[in-house]
Amino acid sequence: MGHTLPEINIKVPAGFLLGAAISAHQVEGNNVDSDWWHWEKQGRVPESGQACDHYNRYSADFQIARDIGLNAMRISIEWARIEPEQGKWDHQAVEHYRQVLKDMKSKGLSRMVTLHHFTLPQWLALKGGFETQDGVEAFARYSWFVAENLGDEIDLWCTINEPEVFSSQGYYKGIWPPFKRNALKLVTVYRNLTKAHIRAYRAIKSAKPQAEVGIVKNNVHYEPYQGNPVNRMACAAADYFGNRWFLDRIRRDTDFIGLNFYFTRVISIDFSGAHVANSPERPKSDMGWQTFPEGIYHALSGLKRYGKPVYVTENGIANARDDMRMDYIRQHIGWALKARAEGLDLRGYYYWSLMDNYEWSDGFGPLFGLVEVDYSTQARKVRPSAAVVKELMNA
Repeated sequence: MGHTLPEINIKVPAGFLLGAAISAHQVEGNNVDSDWWHWEKQGRVPESGQACDHYNRYSADFQIARDIGLNAMRISIEWARIEPEQGKWDHQAVEHYRQVLKDMKSKGLSRMVTLHHFTLPQWLALKGGFETQDGVEAFARYSWFVAENLGDEIDLWCTINEPEVFSSQGYYKGIWPPFKRNALKLVTVYRNLTKAHIRAYRAIKSAKPQAEVGIVKNNVHYEPYQGNPVNRMACAAADYFGNRWFLDRIRRDTDFIGLNFYFTRVISIDFSGAHVANSPERPKSDMGWQTFPEGIYHALSGLKRYGKPVYVTENGIANARDDMRMDYIRQHIGWALKARAEGLDLRGYYYWSLMDNYEWSDGFGPLFGLVEVDYSTQARKVRPSAAVVKELMNA
């Protein structure tokens, strides 16, 4: 472990999607009918407010994406806008997203769309969200509605973003809505999200049989500390429950797998329990997240067992000084392409994120963007690190 890529000319293959990712609540602003907005107004999480005003500035933002050399974008559609009240569909919101998707296509951007990226309509949150079977059914209906109304404008579908993060942050750590710490509800929600994905997958297919529908999974690369056999066993268990359990249950009902990759965990077991023993030599982001580009190679290689096409749907770094981002992207894409060269059907890489945005309970502090946002004026400024996109495309 700990190898670095040789100094080679990393070139993105022909037909490969090189994009960036954003999500509706984090960039659009004024998502007033969502559960997050409700809790923001209660002071439980930072307020998103106008965010990046992407709801109004989407065309200019997509033009920036194209100008820096991207050929794809991953966005999300906000459920709370489409269905602000139970069973009442907002056709003005539908038309807005139709124009968003058409604008992407007009700029030559492949369109990957996520249907659930952490937020819920407030009406559903009040009914228990994914703690209930009603939440599963509601998500299937919403997915069918979007497919029926916008399906012709979507190239790749993602049902749910990071089900394990949604579950753990809201029901284990209790730092995201609905701010619960309940092991039984954690398990219930996680199981229901497998059902929700499967139901949504089938609902989309019923409306658009040719749709390519996948899941977005945040998988961690686990390493045993010093190769100790006990540590290896602990890593195998963490890999199964953290990375594979969900995917094993939906493998028949997904056309591709989206990998979000941010973390490598070095696991050490002693008499006091399990510990993360990451190497102090590994660089850290502004959020204190250790970076280990080789980890993405191992995380991707672990997906070979499913025999599905794979996209890296998120990978990024909070780096206000912009002195780590370019090499971070080069290295991660290089290791990802190594997995591709060894037989993985890897079809794209989406950097997180196109622009600085509202980072959930961390507010506007962490700066992940290829594009800097001045929140006082909403002015955009392309960061120097964005030059890596054209470098990789034109190598």
